[in-house]
Amino acid sequence: MPVHVLLFDAGSDSEGIHSLEVNGNTMVLLFEDPDDAERYAGLLEAQDFPIPSVEAIDRDEIELFCTQAGYQAQFVPAGFLPQSAEDRLLISPPELNMDVANWKEELQEQAAAGLAGAEPAELSDANAELEAFRRRLEGLL
Repeated sequence: MPVHVLLFDAGSDSEGIHSLEVNGNTMVLLFEDPDDAERYAGLLEAQDFPIPSVEAIDRDEIELFCTQAGYQAQFVPAGFLPQSAEDRLLISPPELNMDVANWKEELQEQAAAGLAGAEPAELSDANAELEAFRRRLEGLL
């Protein structure tokens, strides 16, 4: 069954998936209805977020990705009505968001910092792990 997720820079090397930090967990929203996902993307854009694209992905594949990445996959059924403040995050982004103005540069800096001073064998292991992760993401699309 396909679900709809929000991707930033879909298909590029700097592709990212929209997620929320809730109670110390990273949550990825899986929308059943593409219109709900489009509406959520529009709300993010109104908050000066980079414009995400709505992508249909098989639910089993994205749930596997989330599990492997340490994320929590949160299914948002069509017609969902929130019952709590936390539930409202599933239909409307929080008013305060992380600064995403330089997210691509920050990711590159973090990767470079993590590899600074590493031995050549460690670098090749890190590159192989990064390449495997990239292939898994591409397989989801």
